[in-house]
Amino acid sequence: MTTTLDRAAQPAAVLRPARLSLTPKTTLAGQLDGAWWPYSRDLEAELPALAAALDETWGRITRVSVNPGRWPVVPRTVAVAGHVLHVGWFTEQDPDKLILLSYTVGRWDLLVIPPETEPAAAARLMAAAAIPGSVLAAGVLMANEIVTGRGIRDREAAWEDEGGACMSTFGEPFGRSALPLSANGWR
Repeated sequence: MTTTLDRAAQPAAVLRPARLSLTPKTTLAGQLDGAWWPYSRDLEAELPALAAALDETWGRITRVSVNPGRWPVVPRTVAVAGHVLHVGWFTEQDPDKLILLSYTVGRWDLLVIPPETEPAAAARLMAAAAIPGSVLAAGVLMANEIVTGRGIRDREAAWEDEGGACMSTFGEPFGRSALPLSANGWR
């Protein structure tokens, strides 16, 4: 039995909305103009949704620049809603940053949050990258998140290991007998 697939009859791929956080319009210039959290490391699949989201607010994006260290394949061009987006790569560029160019408006730098990032960490990074006038570069934000995330995970693990017990100022868990008696004698 032979099966023939008619590709024209198959539904087009559905674009998921871009997960994007942009710096509010202000006179304060910072290192970044926001953050983008793609669903995968496939630029050809991810860039159309990003460009569509930004075309409304920033104007038509014509060029994108990435560091190839974070992307397994960097296509030369990507078809985007009626035009072509030219993609370039530079090993000197911060690997955690995406540079977008437009003929009409200019340049924007976005922090690229790795797709495998946990939602809580991504939310912290998206908020930090959108602070107007921030002097923190993409690599610094990512390094800070590694430390912050590790600290949060360590505190959560300690809380679970202690059964949710309170800690003394010396790092020792308080037992129930160490808690002071209340006025009614209950601990």
